[in-house]
Amino acid sequence: MRLLLLALVSTVTATAAQAQELRPLCADRPGLGTPSCTVDPGHVVAELGLADWTHDADGIERSDDWIAGDLLVRIGVTPRLEVQAGWTGYGATRSRPVSGGAASRESGTGDITLALRRNLSNPDGSGFSAALMPFATLPAGGHAIGAGDWGAGLVAPLSYSIGRFSVALTPEIDAAVDADRRGRHLAFGSVAGFGIALGGTVNSAFEIQAMRDEDPGGHATQILASASLAWQPRGDLQLDAGAVAGLNAASPDVELYIGISRRF
Repeated sequence: MRLLLLALVSTVTATAAQAQELRPLCADRPGLGTPSCTVDPGHVVAELGLADWTHDADGIERSDDWIAGDLLVRIGVTPRLEVQAGWTGYGATRSRPVSGGAASRESGTGDITLALRRNLSNPDGSGFSAALMPFATLPAGGHAIGAGDWGAGLVAPLSYSIGRFSVALTPEIDAAVDADRRGRHLAFGSVAGFGIALGGTVNSAFEIQAMRDEDPGGHATQILASASLAWQPRGDLQLDAGAVAGLNAASPDVELYIGISRRF
């Protein structure tokens, strides 16, 4: 009986210690960049974009895009390695001529994204942290928001944090799908960001992104500015919201979104 009680107490103590040793929740959401942290081994982080609206207008056409159910599942495999799977449950587009006339509408599901993130330094994201993240997209979506062919890329997130402040850089190079939905082309760029912890549970981030897209149908460079907030009411839950503004003619005018992340 004593041995049984001792084993039970040891098990409970070890379980409690393991729970206490979990890293702070480090979600991919919100923002334009990608964090270098990885999920604790044996745990899962589910991140869901609840609503996302993007508006763009030029001299010819106005367009609005809506996305809901943008799901990312991250699974911790080792202390420095996680696997990811992402899928967009619903997306809709609406465009109409500036001069008037009938609007065109499309809706459907999105593509599937698979990725590996291998942390190289500080998997909890503290101090100087770095990672490599190769990914691939599979053409599972419809015409409305699906790319129409497979794509791939590599992201190399870097960050440095000290106290309440952090800076981050997310260079990326892609084999992006052509606009005509057949074949691939080079796209590359980076996100640079600055984060401030506003309290024990609220974090803010301000980012700039520049991405060069060398599509055969026409080259373009998008430049975006982003501001976002993340609130963690408890250690395994995060709520977020963000806004993105286009800084040049090649970029969408504005994007607004909200989402939630949960660790299991």
